Amino acid sequence: MMKIIKSLVLSSVLILFAPGAYGQGKGESAAANIISTAVPFLNISPESRAGGMGDAGVATSPDINSQYWNPAKYAFIDGSMGASIAFTPWLRELVGDINLSYLTYFYRIDKMQVVSSSLTYFSMGDITFNDISGTVQGMGHPNEFAVDVAYSRVLSDHFSGAVVFRYIRSDLFNGGYLISGTELQAGSSFAADVAFYYRTTWGKHGKDSEFSAGINISNIGSKISYDGGNTKEFIPTNLRLGAAYRMRLDEYNELIFTADINKLLVPSIISSPTDTTSTNENTSVISGMFNSFSDAPGGFSEELQEIRVSSGVEYWYNKQFAIRAGYHHESANKGNRKYATAGIGLKFNMFNIDASYIIPMQANNPLANTIRITLGFDLSKYGGKGGEKSYKKHR
Repeated sequence: MMKIIKSLVLSSVLILFAPGAYGQGKGESAAANIISTAVPFLNISPESRAGGMGDAGVATSPDINSQYWNPAKYAFIDGSMGASIAFTPWLRELVGDINLSYLTYFYRIDKMQVVSSSLTYFSMGDITFNDISGTVQGMGHPNEFAVDVAYSRVLSDHFSGAVVFRYIRSDLFNGGYLISGTELQAGSSFAADVAFYYRTTWGKHGKDSEFSAGINISNIGSKISYDGGNTKEFIPTNLRLGAAYRMRLDEYNELIFTADINKLLVPSIISSPTDTTSTNENTSVISGMFNSFSDAPGGFSEELQEIRVSSGVEYWYNKQFAIRAGYHHESANKGNRKYATAGIGLKFNMFNIDASYIIPMQANNPLANTIRITLGFDLSKYGGKGGEKSYKKHR
């Protein structure tokens, strides 16, 4: 039964790591040791601004979609209330009905405090369920979602922090599914994020240049189970670190350079070829987070392979039109997601629209032609306190 559970959970993992199956070169697959978790949709970048910069966003300037990348940025955001909606057709080169939708909202309580929330919904389309012998058991429409709330606060003129509380639900079996006398049900988990953001400015009028940095440890939470607790899988606890530099060229033009590094804080899978039971089965969440820095079978060199790197650049003209480009790198032995990105943005008085495009580095990659679209709305005149002027002293 445990093998069946793991097969079903890992099938959802393949939705995220499918590019690795297409991009490995000769001899690389033998050394591959992909770290798998349940609910991998939580690691899919849901919006277009950072999506156009190689999926780097933990240290960039605050925007409406900061909830995913670094909610501490909300403490310094322009405006007192805003909302956005984003949509990503996922893996269109493979299937036509996998989609990721994302909603987010923030509200400024006062000069120092902001609350925010988001909803991420991942639809995996139509899937045929088979038992371990390959017999068709029926059709299903698996889906997963996460809903969270955050509290962000200014801690000093240059520093802010945030905490997030999240509920995750993964329904891979449409509510219930009976295999070999065991009922498989939707799994759920509770998780939290801890994030910090720092920025400082200098130059003429204190605004010509800006350096910022951020850290976000996300999805610190309970394991998820689909069979009443007999088999439990880690959720994707992730460490994200980044820095950004904004350079104001003149009154109308500015550039932003940014880079992030990411590392999953879950144990490496260490198992024999004839046994799907990994040695991390009974590892606690906290132990797994600390052990993740030193448990790779290949030692330090493999630990370095577990780090994903994102970098990007953003050009703004008159704070109304943006052009973006970036690159995302992951080791061939840890998923092999290597792709460039491009994006544009338009900002109007009350709303903005952003779009990004993924350019894979391998042929026949299922991430090819992936487009993200995001609409953001500035709702400041409808509510919220403090407004734009109240926190500009912190810039």
